[in-house]
Amino acid sequence: MSKTGSFIKELYCPKCSRVYSKDEIQHLCECGSPLLVRYDLERAKKELNKNDLIKRSPSLWRYKELLPVEDDENIVSLGEGFTPIIQLNAAGKKLGLSNLYLKDEGIIPTGTFKARGAAVGVSKAKELGVKTITMPTNGNAGAAWSIYSAKAGIQAVIVMPEDAAKITRNECKAAGADLYLVKGLISDAGKIVGRSIQKNGWYDASTLKEPYRIEGKKTMGLEIAEQFNWNVPDVILYPTGGGVGIIGIYKALKELQKIGWIGEKLPKLVAVQAAGCSPIVKAFNEKKTESEFHKDSKTVAFGINVPKALGDFLVLDAIYKTGGTAVSVTDEEILSSVTELAKLDGVFACPEGASLYAAIRKLKNEGFVHADDKIVLLNTGAGIKYPDTITSKTPYVELNATL
Repeated sequence: MSKTGSFIKELYCPKCSRVYSKDEIQHLCECGSPLLVRYDLERAKKELNKNDLIKRSPSLWRYKELLPVEDDENIVSLGEGFTPIIQLNAAGKKLGLSNLYLKDEGIIPTGTFKARGAAVGVSKAKELGVKTITMPTNGNAGAAWSIYSAKAGIQAVIVMPEDAAKITRNECKAAGADLYLVKGLISDAGKIVGRSIQKNGWYDASTLKEPYRIEGKKTMGLEIAEQFNWNVPDVILYPTGGGVGIIGIYKALKELQKIGWIGEKLPKLVAVQAAGCSPIVKAFNEKKTESEFHKDSKTVAFGINVPKALGDFLVLDAIYKTGGTAVSVTDEEILSSVTELAKLDGVFACPEGASLYAAIRKLKNEGFVHADDKIVLLNTGAGIKYPDTITSKTPYVELNATL
């Protein structure tokens, strides 16, 4: 066996503290909570040096000791990770923010940050001997897991709402996944997946029902810290549906603290949701630790149309512990932000990512952020994956015309 050097120790439950073996397939805790991965951080503190990263490849696997795959032969990679952080000079100036940045996940394989969770999740599934994975999805996660499963030689069974973007359906089909559409929401797709798992014994890759997707997503937090030379920003905004990214970023920063790579300061984490589906925002405003199911949810930012997140208590905990907040924006604000970001700074963000620009405008007006704060918007995908978000009448010209 060719070891990667992973410092994975065990899995544990953040609710009841039960401990589980890393060498067996695990899903939820007996109490129903998602499981998290625990690493030997004392060993990491002694043996790891952040300067060693300089020589490593610019992918998320540069942090292999803090990832769960133990045999490097099981790594399934398409070069994902280490996406750029771009300063939004024009957009920042318009809002009166001198240090506004955007981390662009749109250039990652499959065009969204979902590739991070798929890369690590599929790699670990391969290591555990999984032959078939299944999951409900709003589109992009299913596409990413289908692509990475194909590379790993694992069959994927994907169930998504019929309103999911056509391009994500095409990705699943192209990768050879078994794709099914449901007349309903991702929560309805989840019920079908749950029954299918009981019948067929497939590996449940649903959000937070396997512990390793979050480990891929946490690399966004590791990268942000490294890209800012281990001086973390003041605020990080994240479009929140299932919330795995914000949970992962918080987990990454806490791990970096424990190994001494960053100081005591943590960024304020901000969960951004659409007004048509904002259970986390409602729970935060009511100072609750869990959210309620958002009935009749609907938004153009389809990726965050999650009426009830399994890990909502972890999302809220990350917000509370960092002094962050939760904010909702309308579909109209989201769509206008898509075009404004593109016109001002040449960034064609996905609707979910553009929601953050609308949110930071609100937070600036409310005094939550200040002019010189270092702020990172996390654009989770490429705008080109959403061809119907911008509609306009384009004039035709005659072949002999002069413009």
